[in-house]
Amino acid sequence: MLPGSHRAAGLLDDAALVRAMLEVEVAWARVLGSPLSLGDWVPSLDPVEVEAAGNPVLPLVSALRARVSTPVHTGLTSQDVLDTALMLLARGVLERVSADLERTGRALAGLAGEHRGSVMAGRTLTQYAVPITFGLKAARWLVGVLDSLDELEAVASGLPVQCGGAAGTLSRVADPVASAAALAGFLGLVWPGMPWHTYRAPVTRLGDAVVRCCDALGVMAADLLTLGRPEVGEVREGFVAGRGGSSTMPHKRNPVLSVLVNSAALRAPGLGAQLHLCAARAVDERPDGAWHAEWPALRALLELAVVAGSQAAELVEGLEVRADVMARRAAEAAPDLLAERGGGTDPGSYLGAAGVFVDEALKRWEVRCPTTRA
Repeated sequence: MLPGSHRAAGLLDDAALVRAMLEVEVAWARVLGSPLSLGDWVPSLDPVEVEAAGNPVLPLVSALRARVSTPVHTGLTSQDVLDTALMLLARGVLERVSADLERTGRALAGLAGEHRGSVMAGRTLTQYAVPITFGLKAARWLVGVLDSLDELEAVASGLPVQCGGAAGTLSRVADPVASAAALAGFLGLVWPGMPWHTYRAPVTRLGDAVVRCCDALGVMAADLLTLGRPEVGEVREGFVAGRGGSSTMPHKRNPVLSVLVNSAALRAPGLGAQLHLCAARAVDERPDGAWHAEWPALRALLELAVVAGSQAAELVEGLEVRADVMARRAAEAAPDLLAERGGGTDPGSYLGAAGVFVDEALKRWEVRCPTTRA
C-alpha cells in the first residue's frame, strides 16, 4: 500500500477506470447516433474475465451489451477505449496535482517574502559555501513549482482521444475523421489527426511532465530533510498528532511528509522510464505486451504524483522555519562563508543579488496566481 494513497481515492482506482471507460462508450454511442442512458450503473468486472481478455474492455463491453439493446462499441477496439479512459483519468489527476502545486506555491511565496532577508549558510557539495537567505532557497523551490504548473497545464490542454479501430483505419464508420473528432468533442479531449496505437508520445509526454513535477518536489523535500536534521535544526515539519512516531523510540518525531515526498521523487523516474521503454516496443499496429505493461505504470505514476503533490502542500503550509538558528549558524561559520571575498564578520553584507532573485520569483508567482485568488 502506498503511504498516503487515500489522498488519491476515487481518481485512479479500478472503479474510476471502469467509469471512465463507460464514459467513452457512451460518447461513442452518441457518435453512432445511438444515445445511451445508463444512470449510475457501473458494473463490477470479473478479474478472471479481465485476464481472459488481456484487458478490462471486453468484459465491460459484454456487460454493457447485456444491459442495453442499442449498438455499442461498433468500430472501436479495446485500446481505443482504455487509452481514452486513461486520458480522462489523467485530466482529473492533472487538475488535482495543479491545485496542490498552487497551494505549495502560495506557501512558498509566503516563505520567500517573509524570509527575504533571513541569512543562512549556503552549502555546496555538502560543505559551507557563501551566505544565502532562506527566502532565496524558498524562491528556488517556488520556481520549480511554477515550471511544473506550466508543463502540466500544457499537457492537460492537449490530452488526446484514441480512436482508430482494430488496426488504426477506423474502417467501420462512414467518415472516420469526423467520427473521431466528434468523439473528442463529446469527451472534451483533442483529436490529434491520427490514432496513436503505436505512437506513444501522448503517454510519454504526460509521464515526463509528471516526473519533472516529482523532481521539483523532491529537491525541496531533500533540502528540508537536510535542514531538519537535529544537528542542523533550521526547519521542522509542523506538528500533527499521531504523525512521525517510531515503533520503538518514543522520543522521535520523524519528518514523515518530507520522507514520503522524497520517496516519490525517487520512484517516479523509474516509472517514467518504463513508459519510454513501452513506447519503444509498441510494434505492429497494436503492440504485444508493451501496451499491457504501460497502463499499470502510468496509473502508478499518476497516483504517486497526486499523493506527493498533496503531501508537499501540507508540508510547506505547516513548515516551521527557525530563522534564529540559521542566523546563529551563519555567524558562527562566518570565516568559511566569507572566505570567497577575503573574510569579514557580517554574512548579511555578502548577499549580492539574492533579494533581487527572490523578487523576480515572486513577480512570476503573482502573474501566475494573483493574490486575489488566494
